[in-house]
Amino acid sequence: MSETSTPAAGLFLGMISGTSADGIDAALVRFEAGAPTRCELVLGRTYAWDAALRERLVALGQGGDARSLEELGTLDIQTAEAFAAAAQALLAEAGVAASAVAAIGSHGQTVRHRPAGAGFDGRHPFTWQIGDGAVIAERSGIATVADFRRRDVAAGGHGAPLMPAFHAALLGSPAQDRAALNLGGIANFTLLPARGEVRGFDTGPANCLMDAWALRHLGQAFDADGAFAAQGRVDADLLARLLDEPWFALAPPKSTGREQFHLAWVEARLRGGERPQDVQATLLELSAVSIVQALRAQQPATQRVLACGGGVRNGALLARLAALLPEAVVETTAAYGLDPDFVEAMGFAWLARQTLAGLPGNLPSVTGARGLRVLGTVHPAA
Repeated sequence: MSETSTPAAGLFLGMISGTSADGIDAALVRFEAGAPTRCELVLGRTYAWDAALRERLVALGQGGDARSLEELGTLDIQTAEAFAAAAQALLAEAGVAASAVAAIGSHGQTVRHRPAGAGFDGRHPFTWQIGDGAVIAERSGIATVADFRRRDVAAGGHGAPLMPAFHAALLGSPAQDRAALNLGGIANFTLLPARGEVRGFDTGPANCLMDAWALRHLGQAFDADGAFAAQGRVDADLLARLLDEPWFALAPPKSTGREQFHLAWVEARLRGGERPQDVQATLLELSAVSIVQALRAQQPATQRVLACGGGVRNGALLARLAALLPEAVVETTAAYGLDPDFVEAMGFAWLARQTLAGLPGNLPSVTGARGLRVLGTVHPAA
């Protein structure tokens, strides 16, 4: 890829499984020629993980170790096969042939995220997303771009978040300061000032702790619309202990994951005897307060917050964010023609398009990398 070119028009397919590992989001996206600001979601779907495979991926993502190199290699291939199957299912439902798709952009599944400057040993920073792109290309018959985060980390960045360039292209406005808020397992902001550089960073937990607590106490993968949290009351002392986590005080650029914020982290801060619904209410408040504190610290004049990700289905969380931000409009990206459930998957379709054109996909002002970089490894269709 020695020369840059104009980004291609046509169909691209983006896929991601996020911190919560609650499914593989797949988005078929049609781009117009030239500028990256116009695209259409043709079809988006979420495909469930095999339960046993998800259990192992979540355990690894929370800091667990693979039992052997053989197991880790097998998980890499199993994950890739699940992504390839999701791509094939999406195209079948859309009635689109594989030959009509220019490329797949696959995020894969993060099993460890250890960037420099995030409270970890920074001598050998790395990030690892499994789901072999070569297998996806071979199974789907479509050129696949994978391993998007590693090049940014190699250049001294965090490798995350990677959506700000996409958010800036589609959601920025010269008339007001905006912030795109992704409510996945982890929450992250893209700050879109009317004037000035785009910035972005993780703020801490959005859904990951609430989901894990709901699974333990309800046997459900998530707290539907925050109903379980609504049965409880915020424990102010517990909230203070949770917010005392040093990671929250780190300045951007910063990123995190399930290996930082998990149930053992919560349990270490419990005193014993707390009602489960009160803990859930407190975890929701933790997400809301940490998000708002981060926004006020980094872009206090924000006029509009545009939310996406699975957390937009938690009405209690959105309502709490709106209550804590009376000076801003809090709404979802649906108001701007972007399905909140598939913004990230669409973003990885956009990143694949950038890579094939030899164009950068990171923003150094966001990740802290030494400069703009073309991201990902390209696996040809044949």
